[in-house]
Amino acid sequence: MLKTRRILWAALSFALLLGSCKEDEDPTPSNTLTAKAGADQNVNAGSVVNLDGSASSDSENKPFEFSWAFSKKPTGSTASLGSATTAKPTFTADLPGEYEVELTISNANGQSKDKVLITATVIEPIVIDANIRAKLTLSDRINNPNVPDYVVNANVTVNAELEIKPGVVIAFARDTRLEINDGGGVLLAKGDSANPIRFIGKETTKGFWSGVTFRSSSSANTLEYVQVLHAGSKPLYSTTKAGMAVLGSQAEVNIKHCLFEANAGYGLYIQQGANLASFEKNNFKDNTEAGLLIGAENVKNLDTDSKFTNGNGRNVVEIFASALPKNAASEVVWKGFKDKSPYRLLESLTSDANWKLLPGVIIEVGRAGSITIDDGYFNAVGTETNKIIIRGAENTAAYWKGMICFSTSDQNVIENAEVSGGGNIAIVSGKKANIAVYGGQSRMTIRKSVISNSGGYGIFVNYQGTINGDVETVNTFKDNAQAKLLKE
Repeated sequence: MLKTRRILWAALSFALLLGSCKEDEDPTPSNTLTAKAGADQNVNAGSVVNLDGSASSDSENKPFEFSWAFSKKPTGSTASLGSATTAKPTFTADLPGEYEVELTISNANGQSKDKVLITATVIEPIVIDANIRAKLTLSDRINNPNVPDYVVNANVTVNAELEIKPGVVIAFARDTRLEINDGGGVLLAKGDSANPIRFIGKETTKGFWSGVTFRSSSSANTLEYVQVLHAGSKPLYSTTKAGMAVLGSQAEVNIKHCLFEANAGYGLYIQQGANLASFEKNNFKDNTEAGLLIGAENVKNLDTDSKFTNGNGRNVVEIFASALPKNAASEVVWKGFKDKSPYRLLESLTSDANWKLLPGVIIEVGRAGSITIDDGYFNAVGTETNKIIIRGAENTAAYWKGMICFSTSDQNVIENAEVSGGGNIAIVSGKKANIAVYGGQSRMTIRKSVISNSGGYGIFVNYQGTINGDVETVNTFKDNAQAKLLKE
């Protein structure tokens, strides 16, 4: 009997102890969370997808955390979620196919999951193969800069207003071109920094299509944030290949924030007489020739921020044989580029203008080239830390012909400059020189400059010309084949 009582007492004690332990444990949390990843979506391949889990909730109104992750992507996709721990992340559906994204919300009450399916399909580009004779607007159809919105399969001439919206990508078939004609043709291509307009080849290789030509005289012609790539398969004018050419004495265009890259020729060609109305912050990269080929009269319109030194065949601005016309009412100013790009005169340049070079200007001259100051004046005043440089295209002795001044202006000044490599042949009166001052009442002042590597004299002044009397002492003469100064 006693044994039985002892057994009952032990069982009762164990039960009481077990009950006491259960009272000390935390209660099992009740899951009050509901994740909602949003409705399934159908989008275009290349589009940015906006997810929305803001309908998720906690029935006790407690805060919770978001976590999104892909549970499925098309093979080869590199899509990644942006802001994956927020209610509204995004990603780019870079390939066609299905993207499944799982949302997990969690807090102390537990967690909940939900999935959303995004199906991305390809939109076929619209084919353009007919001339444009009525106003036309091209809009961005596919939000992917590598996928064309439009395809040009034949040469297209523009005889009306063509407007191209930000983000548009036009792919050109082999050897095709886009021509903006005079008498009604206008191109308004204004992208922005986030959504540039792109003219590319159907095959993204250098020299696949011909390029763009402007003959239109409309002042409205504008390219902003436009990229021109893969052109130069055939010449746009004579033998000149380029991504874009502005042709004819009346043609006019504004070019700002544009990229000319990977063209089999020049990036841009501006013909003699055409008007480069504005030019700002453009970039020229990996073009077979130089980035830009231009006439002397349009150089004044170039800005200091444009870049010409990134992998072009020649990292210079090339200037074909041309002249600066007389204009007594204004000054023609050439500026130096921040990336130190030189101007390169392929042949001769003749000036009747009031021509001024600012500090930092670098002019290189081809072997057959020379600089002639007929009228107006030539004013090249650098600083001690930012000199003006005039030299041969190859920086060797006696490479180019030299400079000659016939002008009678007292504003003909060269100061804080370096002039070298002239005198490969006689510039006047059988004399070789870097600089010649020649003719009735011609005059020039040269100070604080280095005159070097002439094939003849550093400076030649004929008996009718005038130069500052201290020219020999205020300048440095080096390695000139004959005397530093010949004054008749």
